[in-house]
Amino acid sequence: MAGIAEVAMRAGVSPATASRALTGRGYVAADTRTRVEAAAAELGYVASSSASSLVTGRTNTIGVVMPALNRWFFAEVLEGIQESLLEHRYDLALYGGTAGAKARQDMFGYFLARKRFDGIIAVGIEPSAHELERIAAFDRPMVSVGGYDIGTDAVSIDDESAGHIATDHLIGLGHRDIVFLGGDPDGRRTSFGDARRLAGYETAMRSGGLEASVRHVRSPVAMPAGYAAGSDLLADRRTRPSAIVAVCDDVAIGAIIAARRLGLRVPSDLSVVGIDDPANAAMFALTTLRQNPREQGRTAAQLLVRRIEEPDAAVRRVREPSPLIVRSTTAARDAASPIVADAARAE
Repeated sequence: MAGIAEVAMRAGVSPATASRALTGRGYVAADTRTRVEAAAAELGYVASSSASSLVTGRTNTIGVVMPALNRWFFAEVLEGIQESLLEHRYDLALYGGTAGAKARQDMFGYFLARKRFDGIIAVGIEPSAHELERIAAFDRPMVSVGGYDIGTDAVSIDDESAGHIATDHLIGLGHRDIVFLGGDPDGRRTSFGDARRLAGYETAMRSGGLEASVRHVRSPVAMPAGYAAGSDLLADRRTRPSAIVAVCDDVAIGAIIAARRLGLRVPSDLSVVGIDDPANAAMFALTTLRQNPREQGRTAAQLLVRRIEEPDAAVRRVREPSPLIVRSTTAARDAASPIVADAARAE
């Protein structure tokens, strides 16, 4: 099998230039890169990652840590990370496990500690477990995805702003009895981002002179849980709110299904706003705050590659946009009052 020296000779460049052209590490003129890639293809050359590691001290592997893959957000983040890492010629090693599980403890105590990564992307890590601090102790470049970080490179949406905007939208429609629905039922395991969304709701209610009307109905963050909590919340007409800000779209959709089964019309009898905007949100015509986890994953990978190439670069905290998407689950509280300008509506 041909080696890098043969590729370099065929392309008429030095072995170092050929290596840079094929690994993407360091500047190479476009025509030179094309010539080297053509020579490698002609000779059937495949770069050896182990040989490259001996020369550069790098493994060309990025470790990715996340709590789950069975939720839309995490799967989409992973897709974005993988897309970007492939473009930069990096392998990906994925580690997952729910918080508190033995497998996750083993991951931090053994697997991550013994592996040689060029960097680590930590997704959805919670402050209570101090896992970001443990990852930082491995002394590898690190980027976090989610609301919580420890002063390293990070990417997320502004969860507090999202909760504030969702609530302001309902207040602007004339709603005064607005409930925040969702968040762990015992109040101890609510995610950092979800807590920020609740804080945004509370701030908007206070700013609107509605502090006395603040209500948080807890539920696990899942569609069936949103349905169960929504059924209980909406069953009694004496305490039934006119609007709901849901912690996420799964909870919002569960509440909408509960409302319809109770004979309530959405949005005539109940307005609902979610946060996230996965594909099924449009199926329910749900008004929501849109986030793009795939783009967050891509941005995180780009930040990490930058950190690896420029260890002394300034730390960056990137907040991805989360625009309000007004669909058909919100309407004015008083049918006689005007609905917020149609110019804000979008799909």
